[in-house]
Amino acid sequence: MRKRLMTASLIGGAALGSAGMAFPREARVVWQVIAGAIVTPSVADTPQVEAAPEAAALIRAAEGQVGVTTIYDPAYVALDFPGGDVPPERGVCTDVLIRALRLAHGVDLQAALNADMRAHFPEYPANWGLTRTDRSIDHRRVPNLQRLMQRMGAELDLSTDPQAFRPGDVVTSMLPGNLPHLMIVTDRPGGSGALMVVHNIGAGARVEDRLFAFPLTGHYRLTPEVLARLKALQG
Repeated sequence: MRKRLMTASLIGGAALGSAGMAFPREARVVWQVIAGAIVTPSVADTPQVEAAPEAAALIRAAEGQVGVTTIYDPAYVALDFPGGDVPPERGVCTDVLIRALRLAHGVDLQAALNADMRAHFPEYPANWGLTRTDRSIDHRRVPNLQRLMQRMGAELDLSTDPQAFRPGDVVTSMLPGNLPHLMIVTDRPGGSGALMVVHNIGAGARVEDRLFAFPLTGHYRLTPEVLARLKALQG
């Protein structure tokens, strides 16, 4: 087991230290199949707006983590590669997107980012003083995912207009203490007038009306073209 890292910047907002052994691959597959069909009653009762098929698939896969991922755990864990994951009941904000993309579209951000980062290491943030890639954690860091999405052509202009956001968009923000955060925009309108988001901000995966709760730092749209580029990276 690798050394536990306790600083709150290891996953772009969150530290990753040792949290136990990696979840067995077979159990992860079972969890992904089941989780994709589970939505808590409070979420399921919320009306939905029209969403593109690829966006709807991503949202359902993300919402399926509600009630399954109940713990925010920023511990560093040495992961299998590719397809590595921590136990499904725990994770951080980036794990919501990582798991949803694997289930909905067969996109493995662990493999895709590792491939692009190895080929273009100087293009990625140097926030952690690394001199080489770390496939157990690179894809779980918000700044790295922001750079990958920029490079894949997914980046959009920042806006505080709720109408600028579509279901399935990926949004990043900055929490107090300069902690990067990542959310997926759902197809469920919130009381604020904005679409709700699915994220793990500290108490497991939840669907909440918090799109503009913190200053936004990035807005990305995973179009079919972007998804194809990510798939091509993972080989």
